[in-house]
Amino acid sequence: MNIKNHDNYVVLADEQDDIADFASFLEYQIPKKFKGQNVVVDLLKYDKLQLEELLQFLKVSNLHRKTKQSFVLVNNAINPDVIPMEMIVVPTLQEAEDIVEMEEIERDLGF
Repeated sequence: MNIKNHDNYVVLADEQDDIADFASFLEYQIPKKFKGQNVVVDLLKYDKLQLEELLQFLKVSNLHRKTKQSFVLVNNAINPDVIPMEMIVVPTLQEAEDIVEMEEIERDLGF
């Protein structure tokens, strides 16, 4: 796994080519190593990502967001209209950073 730390979030990217394995790996790693951090998962290299593959991140997304931290997936291969509302998926890393910043502001304001 490739890890890039930023001021208020961390970007995680898969070094392998197995999205199912990466999703299950994150389910184990995020609660242990990234608790209390905003997480951005870079899936841009999966340019043929299917909805079924993306849904493998739903459990870890829901668990992490319950801790009042951001969890944003980055991928531009899936039609945004078919993505479940409880998942945050954006097409670029810049938009992921913007989402994290907006959610930080909302949390600071008590939303």
